[in-house]
Amino acid sequence: MHFLECVLRCGLTPSVRSFRRILPPEEVDVKRIRAKAGMSQAEFARAFCINPRTLQEWEQGRRKPDATTRAYLAVIAKNRGAVLEALAR
Repeated sequence: MHFLECVLRCGLTPSVRSFRRILPPEEVDVKRIRAKAGMSQAEFARAFCINPRTLQEWEQGRRKPDATTRAYLAVIAKNRGAVLEALAR
């Protein structure tokens, strides 16, 4: 699905004036997001194309996701089904 199609399907009307900078969350609780999904680390990593070792390190606090990944995780937290559908092969 193209970006514009997605925007229109979501009921958002694009206009030059309506676009503003959106910042990803500063912190994300990766373990909580995964637990809410009811998935093991291996299942979550496989479903969302995340390296399992990286996922472990995020959950154990040894590493933190970058801004792009925090935004991705926020979308997973809000609408996991849409992400799974988009990633389906």
